[in-house]
Amino acid sequence: MKKTNFQGNSKKPELEVNKPPEQKFWQKPGPFSIWYFIITLFLLYLFQYSMQVKKEQIPYSQFQDYLATDQIAECVIREKVITGTLRLLDQKTGKPRRFVTVPLYNADLARDLEKHGVKYSVAVESHLLTNLLFTWIIPLVLIFFLWSYLGRKMGSAGMNFLNIGKNKARIHAETEQKVTFKDAAGVDEAKQELGEVIEFLRNPEHFQRLGGHMPKGVLLVGPPGTGKTLLARAVSGEAGVPFFNISGSDFVEMFVGVGAARVRDLFEQARAKAPCIIFIDELDAIGRQRGGPMIMGGHDEREQTLNQLLVEMDGFDTSKGVVVLSATNRPEILDKALLRPGRFDRQIVVDKPDLNGRLEILKIHTVELKLARNVDLKMIARRTPGFVGADLANVANEAAILAARTNKEAIATEDFEAAIDRVIAGPEKKSSTLSPEEKHRVAYHESGHTLIAELVPTGEPVHKVSIIPRGIGALGYTLQVPEKEKFLATKNELLDQIAILLGGRVAEEIVFGDISTGAQNDLEHASELIRNMVCTYGMSEKLGALTFGKKHSSIFLGTEYGEEKNYSEETARAIDDEVKAIVQSSYQRVEELLRKNRPVLDSLASELEEKEVLSGEEVKSIIEKSQT
Repeated sequence: MKKTNFQGNSKKPELEVNKPPEQKFWQKPGPFSIWYFIITLFLLYLFQYSMQVKKEQIPYSQFQDYLATDQIAECVIREKVITGTLRLLDQKTGKPRRFVTVPLYNADLARDLEKHGVKYSVAVESHLLTNLLFTWIIPLVLIFFLWSYLGRKMGSAGMNFLNIGKNKARIHAETEQKVTFKDAAGVDEAKQELGEVIEFLRNPEHFQRLGGHMPKGVLLVGPPGTGKTLLARAVSGEAGVPFFNISGSDFVEMFVGVGAARVRDLFEQARAKAPCIIFIDELDAIGRQRGGPMIMGGHDEREQTLNQLLVEMDGFDTSKGVVVLSATNRPEILDKALLRPGRFDRQIVVDKPDLNGRLEILKIHTVELKLARNVDLKMIARRTPGFVGADLANVANEAAILAARTNKEAIATEDFEAAIDRVIAGPEKKSSTLSPEEKHRVAYHESGHTLIAELVPTGEPVHKVSIIPRGIGALGYTLQVPEKEKFLATKNELLDQIAILLGGRVAEEIVFGDISTGAQNDLEHASELIRNMVCTYGMSEKLGALTFGKKHSSIFLGTEYGEEKNYSEETARAIDDEVKAIVQSSYQRVEELLRKNRPVLDSLASELEEKEVLSGEEVKSIIEKSQT
């Protein structure tokens, strides 16, 4: 998607980015092939063969006949061959004929040559150059070119051992930056915090005149997809400085010491190009908390890399204009030494956007989409609570795909509705057809959820209810849209949510006198919510305002969270009794509401079984007609 560039009013400092010098045509690297080397050797051999004087090879007996008849003018005797010139002239060229022959061992040959007046000499062949050439030079040259060829094939970044200690940072110059704060929406507080980083990179003297200095590191913390990487690139785009982008996993290789070497190389390059930004994405890949037993007594390469990073962040001077940005969605597992003052001094939370934030994000992702006139982006933002920027981008893209699939001229509201349902519950399983008995049961199950959501005091309005199978194991679903953003939940609101979750199972038991496996997911959520009320939120009248169980991260076991039991067995039994009491109380409450409104439940199930999908307006209309 093409995005608009933001041009600030303040003049950006001109930076000297290391650009490769202009190369001549003979200096430009090109693709190498091993066939180039083979062809070159063949051409050299042909050249050497063509430079040799043409000689007539004769048998040794004929050589003796020429010698007996005084037709040999001169000759050169070697260890394995005799070459020379005849007195006879060549008929074509008119020059003396040259010959070559392979001799036999003959001790009287010198006496015969003297007898017939032949000028002769003995040449001693030297094999030193030949041995050196074919034993050392040519094999080494072949190995070198073969190594270079294989290195290019396997990739210079990952398999070239000569550059294994070099960092893998992708450097983006000022002219390459296409992202600014205008492209990042829904994170106004984070942009305000990062504005000081931009001001420092543009005008560091403004902070230094009072003796202050910029924090060495800024850590962006937030759930996946909230735009942490986008914010880092926007900072670089706004400040107009080189941007070093590298992932935490790029530092660590299978060889010990490579990660630390890459950290050193990265900071050396950054100092040379200051002012600049170093952005380390997924910092938790190398910044996990140190400790735990060593495997097989070996050194932990990840810890060496982390130690080098800590040393480099302590060593470089912030007045030079090098700012380290990092992003992670798991701050609880980072080493404490990374988060102390002097390293990552400032932590900026990039949280999920609110209603206005989602609206601004949708405007960015739909700027180049052809929307129908009836599309209300605010309604779509209201329908997507809890969605992050990546989810909203996916919704916009899915809506465009669905509209193109049906050959529409513009993207309509129903395309966005279908895209949201697809992201939340998965694609429709049109090939999975429910039997009439199962469809009848699922209709009552979803109607139970819907009716309880409309009857409880704090229930959120129902937006849609469907019995079309979606995703993995979802035979139906009920969607509720909150009227306003909430950050707290009261005890009564949690009890109403539990009642809504139990509505489907209770409806099945009332209508069919039996229960099915369809309420498994509902019971999991209800059980977790009730246990949090008792153990975490202190909402139990019997146990009082206490919390039970201490959650912590477990790095060595590979799990993000564990729980430490800090209460007795007697308290554990009391917790279980309180959880069961809340479940039974909520179950009885839901059962009373559904039995009292049984005609409404039957009407909802009948309409849902017939239409398969009911909107929120249709649900309210059915309830009003059944109650009159």
